[in-house]
Amino acid sequence: MKLNIDCVNWPAQFPEKPVVSVDVTNDREALYLKYSVKGEQLRAVTAHDQGQVWEDSCVEFFCQVPGEPYYYNFETNCIGAMVASRRRGRDEDVQPFSPDEMEQIERKCTFPRKPFEEKDGLFEWTVELRIPLALVFRNTKPHFPQKLRLNFYKCADKTKQPHYLSWQPIPLPQPNFHCPQFFGEIELQ
Repeated sequence: MKLNIDCVNWPAQFPEKPVVSVDVTNDREALYLKYSVKGEQLRAVTAHDQGQVWEDSCVEFFCQVPGEPYYYNFETNCIGAMVASRRRGRDEDVQPFSPDEMEQIERKCTFPRKPFEEKDGLFEWTVELRIPLALVFRNTKPHFPQKLRLNFYKCADKTKQPHYLSWQPIPLPQPNFHCPQFFGEIELQ
């Protein structure tokens, strides 16, 4: 299923709107995400996992098993550096994924994993992820639920034109993606 990440939640402060979509599929083992982005700035300063990738040209996926108190965040910049954790809130009970768990997430990006400062121009790029379902459905194995609560995002906090797009709207006064109450829901195949 293809979803457009096109909600500009804070248009007065952050009107920039790159063209962003994500293709979402799954099988019995993994969730597959393919982000496609077309926008004007490109930045990738963070090259290591669990770094500040949201400051770069970044795509994000947050999800929650219905009824669970925790949610998971997967944030990936355009060169494949990633932040992933299990948490109850932005700063509440944050449990970063271990290096072994991070290695289980397969990543394929348009650009090699070499950091660079911001570039101006028109750029098209993709990030493809294979996230093992066992990382998300830790407490439900061996029977994975049929539904997943989630939201998808595009951000770039430290570019000349910072932006904060989402798939589902976030009716808050300031940018904040850590809001499971605004997640949408999809059916897994």
